[in-house]
Amino acid sequence: MSKQNCSLCRFWQSSIGKKVVVAVTGAVLAGFLAGHLIGNMLAYVGPHAFNEYAEFLHTMVHGAGVWIARIFLLSCLVLHIAATVGVVKANRAAKDGGYVRPATMRASRSSQIMIWSGLTILAFIIFHILHYTVRIDAGLDKLASQGKAYEMMVLGFQNTAVSIFYIIAITLLCSHLSHGVASIFQTLGLRTKKTAKAIDIVAKVYSFVIWAGFISVPIAVMTGILK
Repeated sequence: MSKQNCSLCRFWQSSIGKKVVVAVTGAVLAGFLAGHLIGNMLAYVGPHAFNEYAEFLHTMVHGAGVWIARIFLLSCLVLHIAATVGVVKANRAAKDGGYVRPATMRASRSSQIMIWSGLTILAFIIFHILHYTVRIDAGLDKLASQGKAYEMMVLGFQNTAVSIFYIIAITLLCSHLSHGVASIFQTLGLRTKKTAKAIDIVAKVYSFVIWAGFISVPIAVMTGILK
């Protein structure tokens, strides 16, 4: 094994290494959510704009771009979950060993909440992929073959159970995000006593904007604003 590989192994096995992986992958995924939300908001511009956006995503880099993005984001998600599980295990081990301080205990509790909400979000992502990417629903598959992404979205959210599940999952996601965004700054050494309050506010505002934007779409479909 090369020295570089050994260094990567030591980095991954260390507590700080896992926290850095959680922070960096979390930042990537949080940035993706902002971009994804902007795309979703095109639904309010109209079917033509939304369908053109969807076509662009599926044809960029001769169709390979969307798969490169998916593989990259999935890799970040897997690393994020694996590192988070590792951090939680390390916190539990420290607690069981009696060497944990009150601040670490609070962090451990937060991590436990984060991991359960994170696993719930993972289940939602799998469902979302099956629903809109794999398209196990025949009606959605037919619309996709016709390049009607807007109509796919409307049809999907006309199912009340799907919309409710989506809203619950997005709410959990943004609860996760509210704590996670602030943690990114702390892990990367960008949080100080002077900036702590501002960072907390930014994290909460960002999470609220993401939450309000995403849940507005199924609500708009169910109320007939988008049809």
